[in-house]
Amino acid sequence: MTESRLNTGDWIRQRLVIFPLIACLLALPAAVLAKNVVIETPLGDIEIELLEEDAPKTVANFLRYIENDSYVKSFIHRSVPGFIIQGGGFYFEDGAAKSITAFEPVENEFKVSNTRGTVAMAKLSDQPDSATSQWYINIDDNSANLDGQNGGFTVFAKVVGDGMAIVDAINQLPRVNAGGPLTELPVIDFVPDKGFVEEILVITTVSEKDGQAPFAMNAGLNDAWYNPLTNGQGFFITVFPELGLVSLAWFTYDTVLPGEGDTANLGDPGHRWLTALGPIDGNMAVMNIDITSGGLFDTATDITRTDPAGSDGTITLSFDGCGSGLVEYDITSIDQQGSVPIKRVADDNEALCEALASQ
Repeated sequence: MTESRLNTGDWIRQRLVIFPLIACLLALPAAVLAKNVVIETPLGDIEIELLEEDAPKTVANFLRYIENDSYVKSFIHRSVPGFIIQGGGFYFEDGAAKSITAFEPVENEFKVSNTRGTVAMAKLSDQPDSATSQWYINIDDNSANLDGQNGGFTVFAKVVGDGMAIVDAINQLPRVNAGGPLTELPVIDFVPDKGFVEEILVITTVSEKDGQAPFAMNAGLNDAWYNPLTNGQGFFITVFPELGLVSLAWFTYDTVLPGEGDTANLGDPGHRWLTALGPIDGNMAVMNIDITSGGLFDTATDITRTDPAGSDGTITLSFDGCGSGLVEYDITSIDQQGSVPIKRVADDNEALCEALASQ
């Protein structure tokens, strides 16, 4: 099988959101609602929204592979740090990697830019209409590189909810050279003596998401949350449904200021409370940030804060369900941007959240 590659100035191996208001969404006929797909992985699920209006033939091609069970026990076979993760080319069976049987190539439908979080098709070099089964997810904004190559790489979906936290975690896994088309293979707990076994692979099963009403923030989310990837960070979240507002407080557990040479996640070393407040829009909220710094727990240390309040930047808080969420921050006052996956510290309120969500 011929393989081609997509690098930062080259090409990709072949074969290899906007959230609407709930009221508007419910008013649309069912045929117009966006169709979502779930990519199950050992690190968590990645949900993507298919862009049927922008790339109808490519979406139909992708769904054809799903309906044929071609993506069952497939795996992410290529990961390039800060660039892409790629799948849809191979599955694992009887102790070996096997190529997914490809249907006829699909016509190129480039329209949407290859920005962070978009999902696009891989194809052969200098053959715009050669995409078959392989897809990739953009880790960074790759539009300057990929939009102008080979007729443009067709974006047909985008990652929604907290899926990019899972994508980033996959992209940060160690990689090994397993030969052939698997020279940049991401692996989990790889032990050289065990060789090429299923347990080390990022196995994926891709399926259409069952039809259901969109999740909306409710008071069952009121809880303490934490970042499972980093010790020492916590979040208090309070939803005010009657006011249509949500507040978030982001803090550290330190009782002393970090040393001058220490590295802090949010800029210069120092103890901070970061608070944000904003309106609820379905399952998400965009909130203005207010940073208070300098204070220590159980002390009378002087504190400082930005003036005017709420001018430090924005946080976008989103949930696809009651158990996990995503904090995306753009803190302009200290020039810090990024995303943090969050989970509940305890599940006391999860049942309430699920009950409210089903009403």
